[in-house]
Amino acid sequence: MKAVLWSRDNCQWCERVKQLFAATNISVTEYKLDRDFTRHQFHEEFEEGATFPQVQIDNHYIGGCKDTLHHLQKLNLI
Repeated sequence: MKAVLWSRDNCQWCERVKQLFAATNISVTEYKLDRDFTRHQFHEEFEEGATFPQVQIDNHYIGGCKDTLHHLQKLNLI
């Protein structure tokens, strides 16, 4: 499985998602706010009001931290 993570610095939810991926050996490509994209680009992609992190797994949009946790639980990966 391959994941894409859109994150920002000093975000506890972003760190938790990274820990989930590490525990399940899912390879992750991380894009960081102000390094790889702007806030404007983030809102264009995920809509105004979207929060960090945002996750995609195997080209399927999952959502935020809680959505990712539930998705991995459904797959019996955690």
